[in-house]
Amino acid sequence: MKAVALLLLGLGLLEAEGRCFFSRTEEHCVCYNLSEESVSSIIQCLPASVVEFRGGELERYVAFPISDLDPSTIEMLDSLVTRKIIFGDLLVPEILLARVLRFFSYTHVQELVFESCIFEGRGNWAEMAGQDLPILSLQFHNVTSAPLMGRQQDFSSLSSCLPCGIGKVFRALRSLDMAQNSLEDEQLMPAFCEGAFPQLQVLILQRNNLTSYHNVCESLQLLHELQHLDLSQNKLMADPSSSCQWPVALRIFNLSSTGLDEVLSPLPPSLEVLDMSCNHLHAVDISLSSLKKLFLSQNMLQAAPSIRNCPMLDTLHLDNNSITELPWDEVKLLGHLQDVAAAGNPYHCSCSGAGAVQVLAGLVDLGQGWPQGYTCHSPPRYQGRLVKDVLVSVLQCNSAAVIAPVCIALALLGVAGA
Repeated sequence: MKAVALLLLGLGLLEAEGRCFFSRTEEHCVCYNLSEESVSSIIQCLPASVVEFRGGELERYVAFPISDLDPSTIEMLDSLVTRKIIFGDLLVPEILLARVLRFFSYTHVQELVFESCIFEGRGNWAEMAGQDLPILSLQFHNVTSAPLMGRQQDFSSLSSCLPCGIGKVFRALRSLDMAQNSLEDEQLMPAFCEGAFPQLQVLILQRNNLTSYHNVCESLQLLHELQHLDLSQNKLMADPSSSCQWPVALRIFNLSSTGLDEVLSPLPPSLEVLDMSCNHLHAVDISLSSLKKLFLSQNMLQAAPSIRNCPMLDTLHLDNNSITELPWDEVKLLGHLQDVAAAGNPYHCSCSGAGAVQVLAGLVDLGQGWPQGYTCHSPPRYQGRLVKDVLVSVLQCNSAAVIAPVCIALALLGVAGA
C-alpha cells in the first residue's frame, strides 16, 4: 500500500491538507487537496471504480524520484478496480505527467479526464517510448497552458499535451474529447500525425477556435478509423476550392452552430448522421445513399430539402426555418420516415402548406411540436390558426384525383361512341 501511495504522490495527487469522500454507492471517490500525511485517506479510494482529484499545485513534486516498479507494486496496481480517473482544478507540470503516465500500463484504467487544469512546462514524452497505455477514453475540458519564457503567447496546452509522440502511445484510444478549449487549426496537424491514435473512433472538438473547414479536414485525414466527429460551436469558413476527403469510415458528423451558409462538399460518402442545425443555410441539396438522420433545424431554409437521393433517411428535423410549404410529391416519399419535425415554420395554409403537413401527421409522429407548433402564417384569413384545423379538400389539392377520373370517363365515352 505504501508503494501505491508513493506512486500516487508522484502523480501529484497529494498536495495539501484534505480528505477523500465516497459516494453513497462507494463507486465514486473524490479527494480534495491531500497531503503526504493523509496517505490513509487516499488509500481508502482504492476500491472505487471512479476516483476524482480536485485542487492543488503540483510543482513541488517535479523532482520526486520515480523508479521502475517492483513486482509486488505491479501486482497491486493490476488488482485495482479503478476504471476512471478525473483530475480537476490542478496546476500540472507536464514533465511530471509524462513521467508517471507510463505506470498506467499496469492498471485497468480506461478513462482519463482533465478538467479546468493548467499545464506547465513541457513533458519529455520520450520516456514513454514503447509503452502502450490501456486508456480508451481521454478528455480535456477547459485546459490551458501557463505562459513560459520564450513563448510568444499563452495558448492551449493541447498542442504540447498531444504531440505526435504521445498520440503513438495511446494506441488503444477509442474516444478523444477536447471540447471547450482554445484549440486552433494549426495545432491539429502535429497532434494527428502518421501513426497517432490508430484506433480512434470518436473525436470531439466542440467549442474551440477552429476556423477552416479545409484545414481541419486535412489534419484528420490520417485517422482512418474515425467514425464520429463533432466540430460544433466552432466558427468555420468554407473553401470552395477544397477537395479534401474526410476519413471514409466517418458515420456521424456534427457541424451544428458553425456559422456555415452552405452545405460543404465533399461530405463523407458513408455518412449516416449529419447535424447542420443552428447555421445560416438557405438551401440544402444532399445526395448520400447511407444517410439516416438529417438535422437542419434553426436555419434559413426557404424550402424543404429533397430526400429523393437519401433513400435510407429515417429522421428529418426542419424546425424553425422559413419553410412555407411541403411539396406533395416529397410527402409521398416520407412514408418510411420515423422521426420528422417541422414546427415553427411560417406555413402558407394552401394544399402544400396545410394539406401536406396533415398528411405527414398521419404518417409519422411529429413529436411534441405537433400540433401547437404548426401554425398558419398566410393567407390572412388563416393567420394564427393551427395547421391541423385548416380544412383542405383532397380533390382541390390533388389534381390527379380529379384529372384521372375525367380522362377515364372521356375515354369510355369515346369507346361507346365508336
